[in-house]
Order: sequence, then structure tokens, then C-alpha cells
Amino acid sequence: MNRIIHWMHQAGRLLLAAACVSALAVPGSASAAGKYKVFLSMSYVGNDWQTEAANMVKAMSQTPELRDKVDLEVQVAGTDAQKQIQQINSMVQAGAKAIVIYPISPTALNRAIKNACSKGVIVAAYDGEVTEPCAHNITIDQHEAGRVTAEWLAKTINGKGNVVIITGVPGTSVDRARTEAAKEVFAKYPGIKIVAEGVGMWSQATAKTELSKILATNSWDKIDGLWMQVGCFTAASMQLEAGIPDDKIRPCAGESSNGHRVQMLPAGSVKGSGSYRAIGYRSISYGSPPYSGAYALKLVVAKLDGKDFPSHVTLKLPLTDTEHAKLCATGSIDELKAGCTAFPPDKVPPGWFADIYSDETKEVGFNAALTGKPD
Repeated sequence: MNRIIHWMHQAGRLLLAAACVSALAVPGSASAAGKYKVFLSMSYVGNDWQTEAANMVKAMSQTPELRDKVDLEVQVAGTDAQKQIQQINSMVQAGAKAIVIYPISPTALNRAIKNACSKGVIVAAYDGEVTEPCAHNITIDQHEAGRVTAEWLAKTINGKGNVVIITGVPGTSVDRARTEAAKEVFAKYPGIKIVAEGVGMWSQATAKTELSKILATNSWDKIDGLWMQVGCFTAASMQLEAGIPDDKIRPCAGESSNGHRVQMLPAGSVKGSGSYRAIGYRSISYGSPPYSGAYALKLVVAKLDGKDFPSHVTLKLPLTDTEHAKLCATGSIDELKAGCTAFPPDKVPPGWFADIYSDETKEVGFNAALTGKPD
């Protein structure tokens, strides 16, 4: 009996040792399935841009170059910074090798990000920035986006008149930088007065709600121009519905939603439903390209493979005005590369964002942005 008990103790110790060796044998840079465990951490998702950006990340993870390397999982925190912090901490505990993140705040997540970095996790923020030094940031120059568009509007209305401002998601670095830059420009023109301001949440629907509130006390004949992070399409549509002629629509400086870009095309050149058509809209349109998340994923995988990843990657600011608006007939890579700016109304909804092409992410194009599947 004693010999049996002794054998059982010995077997138990051998099994425990084997388990420890097995645990230590799991690769330090890849998941047990032989892939890098990568999380996409999203904050606010209530608009077309966020859906499109997520689609492009998912599509990038399924390209021939990455599909055998990446095990991607998506989590959404909403506008709650504390929830995003908790999710980031859980991702680290779940064995994340990298986290691609759209941050709800530039500073609130820093402790969680620093903790992730200390565990060897690569963290890359796209579009919105974070200030934790260990993280990587992939963005356009958001301040430049606000400045250039505000300057265009100021010059278009000859430096005087009443301007309405519709901002983005409060608390994000994107919203703050764009809005501050625009207001700095308008402050240089004594003849320009900001008569109303609303929080648009980067949503066409929310922009419409905010404009409706503003119009209760400021009729269209008292507004000379609009600066909108998202909503130029909605603003033009509301004016058309009010019976304002195409050529009298107030100039708008705003985003790269397809509805806006189609309206900028030469009047009558593209037919559509209702206000989703070409009217020669006096506008300037910038993009915060939705491919930034896909590019972030590509860069974190490259770093996991041992390649360099700069701490900050500044993307080229996509920018077009009415004079340079150009239709993408098919959405092919060749067309996108040639610089077309808008897609036919029967191909995408008006809130869909048109700035989807980059030489750095040509693996994912029109189909990727629309469906989340590789082209």
C-alpha cells in the first residue's frame, strides 16, 4: 500500500511538472493557435464612420498577408471611459499581444495603456490620440483639418456673416483639436459671428436634430455659412426641403460623407433620390480616413514580426473642394488611386465615408469598407 501511495505522489508531481513545462512552452508572441491575439477596442460606434473603420480593420485581418497571423476580437465600450479601461485590462489578462484602439479620451485610458505596455502588449490608437508615451498613434493632423476648413469658409463668405458650428464627440482629442482650430480662425475675422453651436456626435441624424433646434431661433436667412464636423449633407438636404434653390444653399465646410461629396459634384451630373444628388454644393470636404484602423492593425502585426513602428504616424489629410470633386464610377482601386472623391448614390448610403484609399492599405478598398470582407 505504501508503495502505491508513493507511486501516486510521484505521478502527481510529474503531472504538475509537465503542466508547468507546457504553460511555459506557449509562445511569448503568439496565441496558442499560432496566431497573434489582437483586440480592436472601440468607444463610440453610433455613426457610419466607426462602422466603416471597424469593417476595414476586420477586412485587413482576413487578407492573405494577415489571416494566418491574426486572431482578431472586437469589443465596444461606448462613451464610457471607465468601461473601455476595464475592457483594456481584461484584454491584457486574456493574452492580448496587441490592442488597436479608438480612444474615448486622450488621457483617461493612460494608466490601463501603460499597464498593457508593461506586459509587452503593443497598443496603437487610430484617429483619436492618446498621450501615454508607450502607445503608438495613427492620425491625420486634426488641428490642420479644423484650420483649413474654417479658413475656406471664412474666405467664401468674404470674412463676414453668421456661422453655425456643429462639433463631434465631446472629450475626444479629435473633436477638441478640430473645434479649437476652427474657432481660432473665426476669431481673426471681426465680421464673423458664431450664432449657434451644437454637438453632432459625428452623426448625420444627430446633426439634423441639432440643426432643427438651432433653426427654431435662427432661420436660414440669418445663417451665412456652416462649419460641421459631420452634417453638411444634412444641412443641404434640410435647405432643399425648405424650398431653397440649389445655387442658394449656404456654403458648408465639413466631412467626407458620400452624400456631401455627391452634392459637391457639378449640378445635374449625378441623379439620385431626393437631396442625394449633385447640386454643385459650395463646400470643402476633409476626411479623417476610416482606413486608419486597418493601417494600425497592419503596423502592430509588423512590429510583432520584429519590424519598426514609429510612435506617431501622421496620415495625409484628404481634402477636396467643389471644383475638384470627381465621381468614382465603379470604386475600383485604379479609380480610388486616381483621386475620385464620391461614389454613386445607388452604391452606398449618404452617411458612408468616401476617403477609403491609401497606398499603405491598398489590400482593403471599397468592398472591405462596405462589408468587412477583403476585396
